[in-house]
Amino acid sequence: MSEEQPRGAGTSLSAVLERITYANEETGYTIARVATERSGNELVTVVGPLLGAQVGESLRLTGRWITHQRYGRQFEVWSYATVLPATVTGIQRYLGSGLIKGIGPKMAERITEHFGADTLRVIEEEPKRLVEVPGLGPKRTKMIAAAWEEQKIIKEVMIFLQGVGVTTSIAVRIFKQYGENSIGVVRSEPYRLAADVWGIGFKTADTIAQAVGIPHDSPERVKAGIRHTLSEAADDGHCYLPVPNLVSDAVKILEVDPALVSACLEELAAEEGVVREEIPVAEGTVPAVYLVPFHRAERSLASALLDLLDTRADRLPSFAGVDWDKAMAWLRERTGADLADEQAQAVRLALTTKVAVLTGGPGCGKSFTVRSIVTLARAKGAKVILAAPTGRAAKRLAELTGHEAVTVHRLLQLRPGGDALYNRENPLDADLVVVDESSMLDLLLANRLVKAVGPGAHLLFVGDVDQLPSVGAGEVLRDLLAAGHIPRVRLTQIFRQAQQSGVVVNAHRVNTGLSPHTSGFPDFFLFPCEDADEIAALTVDVVARRIPRKFGLDPRRDVQVLAPMHRGAAGAGNLNLILQEALTPAREGMPERRYGGRVFRVGDKVTQLRNNYDKGAAGVFNGTVGVVVGLRPDDHALTVRTDEDELVDYAFDELDELAHAYAVSIHRSQGSEYPAVVIPLATSAWMMLQRNLLYTAITRAKKLVVIVGSRRALGQAVRTKGAGRRHTGLTHRLSLEA
Repeated sequence: MSEEQPRGAGTSLSAVLERITYANEETGYTIARVATERSGNELVTVVGPLLGAQVGESLRLTGRWITHQRYGRQFEVWSYATVLPATVTGIQRYLGSGLIKGIGPKMAERITEHFGADTLRVIEEEPKRLVEVPGLGPKRTKMIAAAWEEQKIIKEVMIFLQGVGVTTSIAVRIFKQYGENSIGVVRSEPYRLAADVWGIGFKTADTIAQAVGIPHDSPERVKAGIRHTLSEAADDGHCYLPVPNLVSDAVKILEVDPALVSACLEELAAEEGVVREEIPVAEGTVPAVYLVPFHRAERSLASALLDLLDTRADRLPSFAGVDWDKAMAWLRERTGADLADEQAQAVRLALTTKVAVLTGGPGCGKSFTVRSIVTLARAKGAKVILAAPTGRAAKRLAELTGHEAVTVHRLLQLRPGGDALYNRENPLDADLVVVDESSMLDLLLANRLVKAVGPGAHLLFVGDVDQLPSVGAGEVLRDLLAAGHIPRVRLTQIFRQAQQSGVVVNAHRVNTGLSPHTSGFPDFFLFPCEDADEIAALTVDVVARRIPRKFGLDPRRDVQVLAPMHRGAAGAGNLNLILQEALTPAREGMPERRYGGRVFRVGDKVTQLRNNYDKGAAGVFNGTVGVVVGLRPDDHALTVRTDEDELVDYAFDELDELAHAYAVSIHRSQGSEYPAVVIPLATSAWMMLQRNLLYTAITRAKKLVVIVGSRRALGQAVRTKGAGRRHTGLTHRLSLEA
């Protein structure tokens, strides 16, 4: 690449954004085509940080002209500002770009036809005159005026935030959180952003703080860094960090003296901003530091479980003296099958003890055991509640038992802020609560759930402890099994029918450290391929063409790609881009909406990225999957039908909550089950290739598993036992109070 002028000499270029060719959400780097006054019908290529700019906007670009060896002359953008267009055509494109709620391309054409070059002045100064335009009534006129006013305030906030190094997309989130107070908060309390604004981490808040003059060694900065370090650890699954780990990790982030971090940690503990406690481990004890919510939740969960176990009340008293031989004979008549000894033991345990755990791998009869428990309980008139952490898992639980099942979130009726309708003061009216896929339960959700189970009710946790632990902090199922006095049954016998399944057989082989059999089964295949780009291309071919042709499965509804990681050519991020083009390509005349590096179209498979208690009937939660069924440019909204069959609207400025889900990380697939699973394995994901990761991916499939990738990567995944235990104190607390 040859440069035509030195870096310091910035050039200004006025242009209208016509098309975004590529946008990287993580870096902001964008390749776009723009129209300028001099370019006529020829579009100019611009490259650089343009994330947040919308098609149709008039921009003032600052940068330089360069010549790319392959792509020729283009404008390298250093920074940009949006400006109001001056020509009628520019005004029409600006209004029709989707920036102003209530105005789509057709309405923009009508408005500019009526008011011409005076259009923007009319909207600004005389918005009531908009009713002169055919098809515009008072209601929509009011909406347009309000949206225009909000845009004005946003622009003021944007100018300030861009001055302290904030990208446009982040600035929009800050404005959504604080509104007109945005500038005041950013100036005086910049570290609040990391806690309050989804998508802003400590590093972004720290950059802003330094831009507004917060000193590098300020105690405020160091304490924020300590909280951030603990929050990052929670994102990695830890409920606490040992003090040496915490100080070391915080020093790396903050680049300050360890003594300053230790001193600020002591101040934080004294202020009750964090909790310090000695936690027993195999080697003795560790000085543990918790964020307050995780410390409270761990203590509360242990206390609630022990209270359930110890209470004399019993809401299933008839099973205390039941004739089990008769009960099992009756059950055999109802189901047409005998229970194995382990299964019979699990049935008795669930119906006679207040808290129990049922675990086991695929093909060992967990589902049939749960159905037997529910059948016997209902035969005695018991009120049974069935729940699971995800919509898909709840659907499957309902299918196998023949009774209604709901997600844990819906069961508890979580409200804005995360408070639950059902809790210790208002418990669930249930005699037996069965929770499937319990390996997915993180500490905070498990605590809310157990507190809502009333005295005397029975609580059964069902799950596969060998799968990946929960996405959130804690490993509740494993901690329960490690606490010796919690009643449990582990199913180990693989039934004869399951032994014919390559999915079941190979899941167990992988779980014991043996390589899967990649030939000889009609439901388990390996397509060997070494290069990551080739793995990606072959994965798309398998999903879009080979599986539908051979097995008659729908590539969007029935086939799920599960990737070890998000990044890289064979990662979920890139696979989503190329799978979308194969399965839901752009079509002439069909609306679509770009947000950052993503383009949303009707028919897209999408997933929710965070808990949002304000959406839907009872919130929409991280990991919820759905399909885009409507896209309305004039209303600035799209509609998703979730896997719980609920229609949920998203305003265009909320699309940072959605990502495409043609491919998802294996971690995000927990609790879900799909007819067919395709697993791309590349050596570039080397650090992520672990046994429980591969085991989890395989066990997500009902009918078919296809591995696309490197034999070497497959071998690495089978050999590597996985990361060590998470830092949790639940087992200790259960033993302490037992």
